[in-house]
Amino acid sequence: SPDHTSVYVVDTGKTDGDYPANVIEFDVTADGKRAESPRVFADYAPGMTDGIRCDTQGNLWCSWGWGGPDTNGVRVHAPDGTLLAILHTPEAIGNLCFGGTKRNRLFMAGSTSIYALYVNATGAALS
Repeated sequence: SPDHTSVYVVDTGKTDGDYPANVIEFDVTADGKRAESPRVFADYAPGMTDGIRCDTQGNLWCSWGWGGPDTNGVRVHAPDGTLLAILHTPEAIGNLCFGGTKRNRLFMAGSTSIYALYVNATGAALS
């Protein structure tokens, strides 16, 4: 998370059978250690996610696909895990990043194409 209080881990186990397709959230303690209280942040069944990025508001932008045409695109979740939006694309999105001079352009890597879209969000800077 942009405030360094959470770390997100993508579980793409669904590719190997009937396993979860989740984003797991871990708390980070003040001394920078991972707390032992992981929880499911978001469930991606019937598809799955692989690439994730945070914006400056703490929202998590997640690639999505491999569960049928209705799951192709990007899902945006609030810091509490609430689904805020789905951006549909013609194919599964494997990874994504924010770019541009204002970090408000979302680049999405699809199976055969690269997509770019200006969004009303700013990608969190790496620090």
